[in-house]
Order: sequence, then structure tokens, then C-alpha cells
Amino acid sequence: MHKHPYPRYGYVLSGTLEVTVSGGKTYRYKAGDFMAEVVNTWHTGKNVGDTTVRLLVIDQVVPGHSNTIVRR
Repeated sequence: MHKHPYPRYGYVLSGTLEVTVSGGKTYRYKAGDFMAEVVNTWHTGKNVGDTTVRLLVIDQVVPGHSNTIVRR
């Protein structure tokens, strides 16, 4: 589980990505899909196909900060 304190956008270059947010809602993205990730919400992602998931990710982050917080 992880979350992003700043906006993150993704474009799926290959594969199929399944994202589950806290509370159980699940979204599925395939090659060619564009997504806006949830902000400040715990979630997890996994590859649900036979093809490697490759993403082009765009972060809008304050300089010097990270955009990923991992639940420990």
C-alpha cells in the first residue's frame, strides 16, 4: 500500500494494471489508457496480465519532496 501527496498521472504503455484503493474499489487500466492517480488515498497496484506493465508517469511535486509514501 502507498499513497501520493501530490498529483500523479500515468499513461499505460503496455500490460494491464489493476489499482485497488482503500475501501476496496478496483480500477483496471490497459495499454493506451491515461489515468489520474488518487491523491492522499492508500492504494495498491498489480499486473493482472501476461505482459509487463510499463507506465509513463508524470508527477507534479514540490522540489525536494517525494511523491510516494509507503505504508509500513
